[in-house]
Amino acid sequence: MAVPNELLGPILRDVSRSFYLTLRVLPRRVRTQIGLAYLLARTTDTITDTNLVPWKERVERLRQFRERIRYTDALPVNFSDLARQQGNPAEHRLLERSHETLEMLDTMAPEDRGQIQLLLETITRGQELDLRRFGDGKNLAAMQTGAELEDYTYHVAGCVGEFWTRLTRKHCFPETQLDDDEFLVEAARFGRGLQLVNVLRDLPRDLRDGRCYLPTDELETANLKPPDLLKPDAWGKLKPVYNNWMQTARSHLAAGWRYTNMVPFGQYRLRLACAWPILLGGKTLDKLSLANPLQLEPRIKATRGEVRGILWRSVCRLPFRSAWENLFTPA
Repeated sequence: MAVPNELLGPILRDVSRSFYLTLRVLPRRVRTQIGLAYLLARTTDTITDTNLVPWKERVERLRQFRERIRYTDALPVNFSDLARQQGNPAEHRLLERSHETLEMLDTMAPEDRGQIQLLLETITRGQELDLRRFGDGKNLAAMQTGAELEDYTYHVAGCVGEFWTRLTRKHCFPETQLDDDEFLVEAARFGRGLQLVNVLRDLPRDLRDGRCYLPTDELETANLKPPDLLKPDAWGKLKPVYNNWMQTARSHLAAGWRYTNMVPFGQYRLRLACAWPILLGGKTLDKLSLANPLQLEPRIKATRGEVRGILWRSVCRLPFRSAWENLFTPA
């Protein structure tokens, strides 16, 4: 079995450099659990996105992986065949070594393992729904209502906010007096906001993969059908619908910022780990608001210089409560 430092170091870094930064700043007492949960979730995401494999087979692979996560005596899993389908070397290696992440899960303390199992149960159920909704992507399909989109963002990201909260609350500040119900509500909105940013940013690529996450009932109010969005000149009609979801994303990120400021002031590492994705998500929304997001290229994202600026400003303002709180201002 690979040592945790290898799984949570080079393997995770190569899969996601942005999350690797977040992981490195997290308090040590939760770093292993959150890093492992990310690797397991990224494994299921890679399985879901392996388009060369029929969607029903992907659903079955997700079910097998979920069973092995839930029960140590379940049948072993082997994703070597799926690994060979990956164009990304990092994702190839992640699938090849998925048994090692499962072995690492087996060594977790029972309560932490239970939280990870609950998280992956929720995520994989959402991914199954997504595969059943969109199939192999040969024909463009769409979500029907805004409620479906909100449900999707909860299953793949809102539940992550809840997991993060329960884990860090237990290990980092168990004695702090907080309204835990409100804390969990804001946590779920935090995760949903980050996923909505991804949905809005990745719209043109998802459309070409046969997936439209913008609901058809709202598109109809703009006299649009999902195939129309493949043409960048549909942006004029789409703009009101798209901007409404942009505002929803900003509102969720604002909830995430309130959540971040509910974390005790002395929990500097944890505050930074929460702040960075919010600030980067806000920067992405700012860029999307100035672009035609139906254009496939260039892909809209923060530049390396902008990322470094966000990290630097957040670290410098961290000790100063007022300056820190003004880092994020929802438009």
